[in-house]
Parts: sequence; C-alpha cells; structure tokens
Amino acid sequence: MEVETSASSASSHIPAHGVTLKSILIAVILIPINCYWVIEMEVIRYSGHPVTISLFFNVIFSLFVVIGVNQLLRRFVPSMALVQSELVVVYLMLSIASGITGHDMLEILVPMLGHAFRFATPENEWQQLFVPFLPEWLTVSDPSLLSGYYEGELPLYTTETLLGWATPVLWWTAFITVLIFGMLCINIIVRKQWIEHEKLSYPIIQLPLQLTETPQNRLFQNKLMWLGFGIAGGLALWNGINYLYPILPEFRTRVRSIQVFTESPWNAMGSIPFSLYPFAIGLGFFIPLDLSFSCWFFFWYWRFMRVLGAALGLRTLPRFPYMNEQAAGGYLALCVLAIWASRRHLLHVAKTVAGLSTQQANTVVSASGRETQEAMSYRGATLGLIAVMVFLVLFCYYGGAELWVMFAFFVIYYMISIAITRMRAELGTPVHDLHYSGPDEILTRTVGTRQLGRDNLIMFSMFWFINRAHRSHPMPHQLEGFKIMERTNMTMHRIVFALVLASVLGSLAGFWALIDRGYRLGMEVRAYWPSLSAFGIEPYRRLAGWLQAPEETLIAESGFMGIGFLLTTVLMFFRMRFVWWPFHPAGFAISTSWGMHVTWSCLFMSWLIKWLILQYGGVVRHRKVAPFFLGLILGEFTIGSLWTILGIIAGIPTYGFWV
Repeated sequence: MEVETSASSASSHIPAHGVTLKSILIAVILIPINCYWVIEMEVIRYSGHPVTISLFFNVIFSLFVVIGVNQLLRRFVPSMALVQSELVVVYLMLSIASGITGHDMLEILVPMLGHAFRFATPENEWQQLFVPFLPEWLTVSDPSLLSGYYEGELPLYTTETLLGWATPVLWWTAFITVLIFGMLCINIIVRKQWIEHEKLSYPIIQLPLQLTETPQNRLFQNKLMWLGFGIAGGLALWNGINYLYPILPEFRTRVRSIQVFTESPWNAMGSIPFSLYPFAIGLGFFIPLDLSFSCWFFFWYWRFMRVLGAALGLRTLPRFPYMNEQAAGGYLALCVLAIWASRRHLLHVAKTVAGLSTQQANTVVSASGRETQEAMSYRGATLGLIAVMVFLVLFCYYGGAELWVMFAFFVIYYMISIAITRMRAELGTPVHDLHYSGPDEILTRTVGTRQLGRDNLIMFSMFWFINRAHRSHPMPHQLEGFKIMERTNMTMHRIVFALVLASVLGSLAGFWALIDRGYRLGMEVRAYWPSLSAFGIEPYRRLAGWLQAPEETLIAESGFMGIGFLLTTVLMFFRMRFVWWPFHPAGFAISTSWGMHVTWSCLFMSWLIKWLILQYGGVVRHRKVAPFFLGLILGEFTIGSLWTILGIIAGIPTYGFWV
C-alpha cells in the first residue's frame, strides 16, 4: 500500500500534457454538437440561454457525460481513458466555441449579415442612408441567398449557395479568431501576475476543476454534493413536469416581478424581480462576501436613485441615474485599477521584451514546484498583440473606417475585456453583461456622431455582435483555463494551438448551425423572434438614428461615465485603505446589468448563508459544506439540460430552468 501511495505521489508531480490527440478529437466532435444545441435552445426554441451565465451549462453537461463514459473506459478499457488534463482541454475548447456561437456573438452577427438588404424600405430610408456603403465582403446582399435563410425549405448544400455565403463567413471567422487571439496574448502577459503572484481565487473554476479529477473523483463520493444535486435536480424535474402538465403545482425558482409601490415617487423604483435559481445560489456561495454583499446592495442603490430622481423632478436628466453610462465608466476604471495593481509585473514584461532583463520571464512554476515553459514568451505575446491590433485596424480601414477611430475602438474593447476577466478571476461574478455600453456607445457619446461620420458609424454597427453585451466573453475562460492548468500540474505545451483551433471551429460551427437552421426552417417564420428582428434590426435602426439626427458630444452621458469611473476608483481606494470596508467596486459596476437584475436575490441568499456559516462554523465548516453548493449547480444544470434535449428530440416545448 505504501508503494502504491508513493508511486501515486510521484506521478502527481509529473507535468501532464493535456493537449493530446484524444482530447483534440473529442473536442472537435463535440464542438459542432454543442453549437447546434446552443442554437436550438437560444434561437429556435428559446428554452434556455446557457452562454448568458459565466459557467455555460451546456459545457458542464457535456463534460459530465464525457466523464461518465470515461469512467466506463477506465473500468473496461483503461488504455483508452482520459486523464484530468485531457478532460480540462475538452472543457476549455467547448467553452470557447460555445461562447462564440451564443447569444452575444454569432446569434447577433448572422441575422445582421443580410437584414439591411432584405428589410430596406422607402419608409425607413435605409437604402439612401447606408445600404450602398455596407462592406460587400462582410454582408450578404443576394436576394436568393436571403430568401433561403429567411423563408426556409431551400437547399443550402449547393455549390452556388455555399460560395455565396463563403466570403462573409470566412472573413468574419478570421476576424473572430484574431480578436480572440489578442485576448490570449493579453492573458499570457498577465497570467503569472494574476495566478502566481496575486493568487486570485477564480471561483468559477471550482466545479469543472473537481469534476475532472481522476482517477478517484472525490466529489462524486461526497454525500453533501449528491444532496445538493438531488434538491436542485428534483426542483428542475418537478417544474419540468409542471410545464407539461400544469395541473401539478409549481415550485417556482425562475424570476418573477413584483410591483411593490404604485404611488409617486416610489413607483419610479419599478417592479422588483425575485428568483431562487439553485445554480445561482451555488455559484454565489464561492464569491467573496464583500462582492456578493455589494451586488445586492447596489441593486437597491440604483432603485433608490430612480426614486430620488423622481422626487427631485430631474426632468432635464430624463435617463437619470444613467446606469449604463456609469457602468461603462466603472468597467474602464476596473481595467485601469487592474493594470495599476500589476504595474511592476508589466514593467518587468516590458524590460524582457526590450531585452533589458536577463531573468527568465517565460517560465511558470507549477503546483508541484517544477518550472515549465509558458504557452508563449512575453516577446511573442507582445508582438502577437501588436499584430492583432494592426490586423483589426486594417480590417476596419478596408471596411471604410478611419484608422485612429478604430484603434481607439479596439483599445476600449480590450479594456472592457480586461475588466471582465479581472472580475471573473478575482471574484467569480456569475453574470457580466454590460448592455449597450461598449466602445461604440462610449465613442459616440464622448466624440459625437457628427464628428465620427457615416463610415465609422457603419463599422461600429458591424461590430454590434461583440458590443451589444458581454455575457459569453471568451477572455475569462482562457485565463480560468490557465488557472486550472496550474492547479492540475499541466504543461502549457500546445495549449495556444488548442484554444485557437477552438476559436476557428466554434466560429465555423456556429455559422453552420445558424445558416443551416435558417435554410431548413426559415428564420423569418420559425425562430422565436420573427426574422430575429430583435438582433438583426438593432444595429441598423440605431445607425439610421445616428445618420438622420447627428449629434455633438453628449454632455450628460459623458459626465456620468466620468462619475462612474470616479466612484469605482474611490470605492477601490477605500477598500484598499480600510479592512472593514464592505463595498467592492466591481459590485457597483456590474449591479446595473440585466443579469444582476435577475439574480440579485440569489446572491443575497448565498451571501446570507455563507456569512452565517463563516460566523458560526468557521472556515473548516465552510469547506465541508462547499460540495453541497457544487451539487446545486450540477443538479440544475444536468436536469435542465436533459429537458432541452428532450424537447429537441420530441419536437415539443419544454421547461427552461434559466430565464
């Protein structure tokens, strides 16, 4: 027995190579299946939105199934079984691909490609305003191609049809791949600081990290985990039956709105959403107490700001308290603060790139204490990021935009990406959507649509699919993957190849799933929203407004962005200065969002439970009950996923446990 333990201990210190042929092949097979599944759920059936959560439930379910099959292989064909590092690679590749396909990327882009050409009318004046100036190589204007997509029941797999879609699909795939590679370069630069030096907590990785544990998975042997699984899964099962047979009572966990006040000025607060999603309570349990407290506190803070505006009669500020604008300023502040906190490391990186540092900067110390090579050298990552910015700016230049405007656009975009990634790494926020506050909105508010001009505004509109919201953002998944690799003693060997391959396959599979479903069903008739107008029309309706009524700098909106930046900075200052300070600046920034609107009550519950456990049971008790909350996440994700699969196979509407 001692020999076995010794051998096991020795083997655990051997770095694992997760990017193997087996792991790549499994991911390549599962990516198209997951992309198709996401499109069926989010577009065709509207019965679940997996990529609007930080932890994608379709990926967790797929991983759960792979682990089940792997257990059988381990028992009957041990040589074919996957090790933990290979399971981690499958998880990461599926996460990247699903995020690209989902709600805030390709599901917006594909309906945009031909919407302006198909729906231009004399009444909306699109033909005169901007249709002739849309980049031909990035859009679809052929009426026969658009008829197939919107009306359906036409063949997609013909040479003429495939070639008609090929040009925009390939160009946008190249754009998406390069954009995400830029995120990967940034993550490689900050990885050592945010993982090795600051030792951030990465709460989102807890479930995939413990799920992939091999050969003996302690999570599956924990009774508390199965208790949580049974409660959450049982609720999802019962509510799913209630959806099919309403005669049974419902144990509602999904959000509902309650109108508390009906008289002015209190009615300005609006209806109050309330939900008890088990998975959100489970995710919230792993969030630091100051953030979970700040999330629900600032939810109410914004509600009372509305009441204050109504009481003071601020008619000159009709959108008071300008939550989206303050959130945008808050995200930019979080990026600046994260860079400032990492300034010594970034200075070291700069010296290394310039050849002024003789210290090895491209090594990583694994959990076992063994030094291995980084995924890419700092010089390679820096040059890669520069090449990415050159490509993106030139991409926009050939689309008709100005170089300096698009350079500023992507600098702001990556700043928001860094802020989201830092929040996920440090705090594990379950949602981070930031609606309508991307670089397109920031620049039009501060510079003015009149100064930006038609061509820049057209290119802003083409990028609506990466700026409408940021729920399925790929960058946090990359850094969380690096953290899992560090925790599981994996090498960085070939991980860049795996993540780039996931970006390419995810983009192509997402395009295929959306276009194929259109040609089979007709998006204008069979999608949940007719012609996906909620996405396809949004950027062009906004663009028409910009061109028909050009504006100078919006003083109020710009001012409140500055206020959001300042308040976030002040909150961080007090947090760093006073140990007892209860408010986290990230809570201020994300509390304006749709996701927080839906889950604030869940975070309140998890905050209260965690506070009571730490207060009366201490850290030891907290660690012992943690599997119960992992079970809440896994149980609702598993049964909820099965309901969507049943609906797709049977062709019937089924219960969606998430909004």
